[in-house]
Amino acid sequence: MMSSLDAFAASKLAQLEARNLRRRLVETDRREQAYAMRDGRQLISFCCNDYLNLSQHPRVKAAAIAAIETYGTGSGASRLVTGNHPLFGVLEARLAKLKQAEDSVIFGSGYLANLGIVPALAGPGDLILADELSHSCLLMGTKLSGAQAHIFRHNDLAHLAELLAAHRGAARHCLILTDGVFSMDGDLAPVHEMAALARMHDAWFMTDDAHGIGVVGDGRGSSFVGGVKADVPLQMGTLSKAIGSYGGYLCASKVVCDFIRTRARTLIYSTGLPPASVAAAIAALDLIEESPDFARSAVKKAALFARALNLPAPESPIVPLILGEAEATLNASALLEAEGFLVTAIRPPTVPEGTARLRFTFTAEHRDEDILRLAGLVRERILPRHAAE
Repeated sequence: MMSSLDAFAASKLAQLEARNLRRRLVETDRREQAYAMRDGRQLISFCCNDYLNLSQHPRVKAAAIAAIETYGTGSGASRLVTGNHPLFGVLEARLAKLKQAEDSVIFGSGYLANLGIVPALAGPGDLILADELSHSCLLMGTKLSGAQAHIFRHNDLAHLAELLAAHRGAARHCLILTDGVFSMDGDLAPVHEMAALARMHDAWFMTDDAHGIGVVGDGRGSSFVGGVKADVPLQMGTLSKAIGSYGGYLCASKVVCDFIRTRARTLIYSTGLPPASVAAAIAALDLIEESPDFARSAVKKAALFARALNLPAPESPIVPLILGEAEATLNASALLEAEGFLVTAIRPPTVPEGTARLRFTFTAEHRDEDILRLAGLVRERILPRHAAE
């Protein structure tokens, strides 16, 4: 007989299956030039966050291999015990320079960073205001903090100002949270305007720049769009997307970073990143800093796709095509895969109900002819079907 635990899991899976919301892991062998192998087929991937293809770059791979030869495969402990190998200091200095901050702190992942940073800075008696489309880890960090929390409408400065006027006075401290580049829609937060509101109300402003570093603001990220750095005292992000490695970071003042090293639980109680991951990130930053044109290339590829479909000009390498229902999105994904393109269906709860979508992501190594062929398939095979439903 099935145990109560197995029966519970089987029931939940059946419910998800009925709604086309069950997830399954599919083995994917990623290769150079945006290729991916699935079930013995070579596909062109348009759903990877490796925006500059740096995870496959010879210099990045060589740096990782050299670090293994020198320091071994793992750090061996948390950073505050013996896991703080020499490469951490190099990477933290490089990130701080890139982001024009005094210092930075490296975490085990972007998710771990936000789960550690937010509760370290805010707690009971404090106020957190977060954009409704902020990444799950920002919202989860908010819940863990115990602070009073309010969600403002997406990129709605007037709503944010209303919440500040209504609640800031009663709170000890206030933290404003937003993605710099929103991962599912690809749009940018109005960081300059939000920074001005934060200053006006003595609030601390933090951006999650996971999808901005390396590809917008000449590679420096969303705080630098427009050529002038926005006043963002807390610049968080990841090393696992355009940087092509793994890990998370916070760039801030030296005193804030020192405090985070002392109080962020997800840093204190997690093993430090392996040397290879840190070395790979350093090499990737070298490549980004050497060529701002290279950093801009992924957004240019996205713009080519958008023009071919008469879509608004993208602000990032992310272009969503909202189809609505999960089943229709799964069918569209399967159609593209049959034609040689890998574009994963994004479904609730990752996105709100009724907004299931194809999320196209573009990289420096996508060929223009492949982009245009993909756009033609979408225009001729997917959009007419969607309009008819």
